[in-house]
Amino acid sequence: MPNSGTRCRWLLISLIGSLALFAGMACATEPATTNESEVLLQQAETQACPTALTKQCVSLLRRLDSMADQLSPERRQHLRYLQAWQAVLGGDYQKSDALIDGILSHSQDPNLSLQAAILQVNSLSEQSRFEEAFRQLSRLIVSLQDGVGITPRMREKGFVVASSLYADAGQYELASYYANEIFRQGLAIDGYTCVDDHARIAALFGSGQWEGIESLMAQGIEVCIKEGNSLYANGIRYFAAKLDVSRGHPEQAIALLRKNYPAAERDGYAPQLAQFNALLAAAYYETGQLQLARESALAAVTHGTHNHYAESIGTAYRILYLGAKQQGDVASALAYHERYMTADKGYLDELSAKALAFQTVQQQVAAKKLQIDTLNKQNRILQLQQSLDRSASETNRLYIILLLTVLGFIAFWTYRIKRSQLRFMKLARRDGLTGIFNRQHFVSSAELQLQYCRKSSRQACLVLIDLDHFKVVNDTHGHAVGDRVLKRAVAACQKHLRSTDIFGRLGGEEFGIVLPECTLEQALGRAEQIRAAIADAAGSDDSLAVAVSASFGVATIERSGYDLRKLLIDADDGLYRAKREGRNRVRVCDDAQPRERVAGVAVENA
Repeated sequence: MPNSGTRCRWLLISLIGSLALFAGMACATEPATTNESEVLLQQAETQACPTALTKQCVSLLRRLDSMADQLSPERRQHLRYLQAWQAVLGGDYQKSDALIDGILSHSQDPNLSLQAAILQVNSLSEQSRFEEAFRQLSRLIVSLQDGVGITPRMREKGFVVASSLYADAGQYELASYYANEIFRQGLAIDGYTCVDDHARIAALFGSGQWEGIESLMAQGIEVCIKEGNSLYANGIRYFAAKLDVSRGHPEQAIALLRKNYPAAERDGYAPQLAQFNALLAAAYYETGQLQLARESALAAVTHGTHNHYAESIGTAYRILYLGAKQQGDVASALAYHERYMTADKGYLDELSAKALAFQTVQQQVAAKKLQIDTLNKQNRILQLQQSLDRSASETNRLYIILLLTVLGFIAFWTYRIKRSQLRFMKLARRDGLTGIFNRQHFVSSAELQLQYCRKSSRQACLVLIDLDHFKVVNDTHGHAVGDRVLKRAVAACQKHLRSTDIFGRLGGEEFGIVLPECTLEQALGRAEQIRAAIADAAGSDDSLAVAVSASFGVATIERSGYDLRKLLIDADDGLYRAKREGRNRVRVCDDAQPRERVAGVAVENA
């Protein structure tokens, strides 16, 4: 899926296409005039600016700014909208925010206000101000539901924005709902259904509901070709190619992407070129074409300078890292691995921020509803008190009953909200499959522990674990069995961990353990115990007799210092040394293992 910044730019491009239609609708409400400023504004709306921020468009807007006083108040708001749109595309968000706020405060046209609100949602999301974006989106959806004076075209654009923003936050059910609402309400009109189809396909693809999606993709591509919208046609083709790779058909993905790459180059949209090249790199790597994979990955990085934390950049650096490692270029592999980790962490941080912003706004909405309900009930209590003054005992009895009801209602919703907050906090920190720390929380906790060890001059070690031949388990027994094997391995590890140890899943079948107050000798011994426990775990589980082993890499602060990145590099070196020496063993860096330990049975026989 495109990341937040990429998706916002796509939506801004789609907003450009609506200016001409919107301008015609606005001009119909204005009396005929020969005013030069009005003529220039109509020219900007219908000819110079509806397709792109061209030099002619910029020049016209500059002239119109000096002639704004000659426009009617409402038409002046249309000029402000064009200027706000120009500021958003140019990255001047302070100016765009001020212009949009002015439109929302002064415009009497509900369609212009809705258009400005849509632009503001995109602007806030592009600035990573996700909580404000979702709050504005909530107000926008209320306006769409009221529908007073809103044209079908504007309602359609609102639903597209809602679908896209909810998909960014991982709320694919809501994203699908609003994308399908366009077609249920018959809002899709000729010339604009391509964008609607793209939104619906993006929501379905992100949710994993792939049954029948191929026919929707074919239909969407056909519609986009008919409308001459090659940008969104290639966006749908990107999903189709990604689907091919996910289903183990990288050759089909390569053929589809290469066939349509010239069209993407003609469009010149850098985020889409980065996506195409990153996916090509992954497909080439799957087919063993390492040189082509490297060239495509480097091209993705070149086109991805707009956002260093985009998913496509992380994919490109991952392929470069894997290719360099496979070719034995250790220095390049380490450099690319570091960039991959940085890009991947940034991408995951942004996803977490969006999900947290969505949940925060949802909780705020629920709290406001609770507050309104509480106030309504309190008003009801006062009314009852006034009407029942003649019977003091009855009044007191009813008052107590109603008060207890309100307090119980508040306590119930407070409990629900608190429980939701705790659950979301757990989801943000824990791996959904195994229940241990996820990568982001593991890194944060490990860095804090290492800082503590540095201040108190304590020992610490880092252990990296990678299950051997885990892909074979998935391919042979299926992903359901693979998930159970992962859980079994985690349970085996936890039996040998202390309460002060930090245990997390770094990705796939790779895990990390921080062992505070533990020397290298002790860490090697404990790693050996865990290795044996994982290897023996299959025999204790009659329902899942799938044997699996693990390779271990160990790093210590005595060699690597208290820098987590250096510890990860050294532990990773030990891990791949264990892989090279036959797997199912514990190893440290070549120059970090004590001489007497190299001769020890516990490590050499691992």
